[in-house]
Amino acid sequence: METRRGFLPPLLLLLLLQALLCTSARGGGIAVYWGQNGNEGTLADTCATGRFSYVNIAFLIKFGGGQIPELNLAGHCNPATNSCRVVSDGIRACQRRGIKVMLSIGGGVGNYSLSSREDARGFSVYLWNNFLGGGSGSASRPLGDAVLDGIDLDIELGSPLYYDDLVKYLKRLSKYGRKVYVTGAPQCPFPDRLLGAALNTSLFDYVWVQFYNNPPCQYTSGNSENLENSWTRWTTSVNAGNIFLGLPAAPQAAGSGFIPADVLTKEILPVIRRSKKYGGVMLWSKYWDDQSGYSSAIVNAV
Repeated sequence: METRRGFLPPLLLLLLLQALLCTSARGGGIAVYWGQNGNEGTLADTCATGRFSYVNIAFLIKFGGGQIPELNLAGHCNPATNSCRVVSDGIRACQRRGIKVMLSIGGGVGNYSLSSREDARGFSVYLWNNFLGGGSGSASRPLGDAVLDGIDLDIELGSPLYYDDLVKYLKRLSKYGRKVYVTGAPQCPFPDRLLGAALNTSLFDYVWVQFYNNPPCQYTSGNSENLENSWTRWTTSVNAGNIFLGLPAAPQAAGSGFIPADVLTKEILPVIRRSKKYGGVMLWSKYWDDQSGYSSAIVNAV
């Protein structure tokens, strides 16, 4: 039967619509770290930009081994005087926009480790009662009464032991209320020395791999092959909800690994978006993004 000019048969139209839906399903979001520079604006301001889908509040720098956990939000507030409880308003403002907000534990400076499976269990209970959906009362909650969406593991120091147990305990807490998201920020050398065992639990919702400060698996000027090969390794080896390309938001934000925005949008994203596990891009950090305008330059391509 002859097809009229400009008219698509129903079957062909359905196939085209399915293709468009599959393409849009691979669209990603931008995750950003906030909390380590008092000059980066408030959490509410961060989410009001409309450019971010996930915010990691950084960092809980001390925990485990019988230590009293310690939160550090640089110049934003002082947990010792309970002044960080004002962040609750920002958390709720972000969540009203559909943005997921996590507490990031660890970081590059601090004193943290888990000494046993029981230590991991106790720490999960602490996180539940003080940042997630537990009922310890707002007076003892460092960020006030807002309920965070989950916990981000940015483990860069100490031992790899018992983080797999921590992840299992955190995910079990979902049965007591709303879902607890677990995210992580491993380094790009595979497998990650500190988070490898935890990632093997296959319980992570989002994994933002740090493709910076690691020359063997990051972008260098004019050469994206190492990064693309590492990305393939991560996306084919790690069972997680989504995997993100973690990048510095400005040249000064990391020792190495910065990718100019035009190179990212024109050369690298078209390649890595082919993965079914592609979730988007993670940026370190909101402060450096403010200096460079990086997220504005890439958001439409992510």
